[in-house]
Amino acid sequence: MRAVLQKVAFAKVVIDNKDIVNIDKGIVALVGLSSSDNEDTFKYMLDKIINLRIFEDDNGKMNLSINDIDGEVLFIPNFTIYADVRKGRRPGFTNGATIEEAKEIFEKLKEFSIKNYKDKIKFGIFQTDTKLTLLNDGPVTILVDSDKIF
Repeated sequence: MRAVLQKVAFAKVVIDNKDIVNIDKGIVALVGLSSSDNEDTFKYMLDKIINLRIFEDDNGKMNLSINDIDGEVLFIPNFTIYADVRKGRRPGFTNGATIEEAKEIFEKLKEFSIKNYKDKIKFGIFQTDTKLTLLNDGPVTILVDSDKIF
């Protein structure tokens, strides 16, 4: 699993001109899935994201996590996170999960998250034309990879 994390003041998802989900202060996680992702992957990634200290304390130092600020995480499925652009001009997507695999993995990620983190995590909808509006705070943008490539 790979995620592009953005610290946000707010974010909302619109699908078919309808507000689907929104968060206030927190993290938007654009998530790409791999066919090898499983519960161990979910544990690693969620622990990393929930406990990542990217919010400012009283001294202006990035020292607080989602838990410390009572924030939320918004997961948006995004297969393009696994895009490979090393050759040519058109991205290749062979490193990511197939649509069928990714849909199943995303549902398992949702189940695991709800069970372990309850109301802290919200989700976009898989395989939809999602319009994401957010106010990047900082800006702070961080890449996380369960294979620890970066």
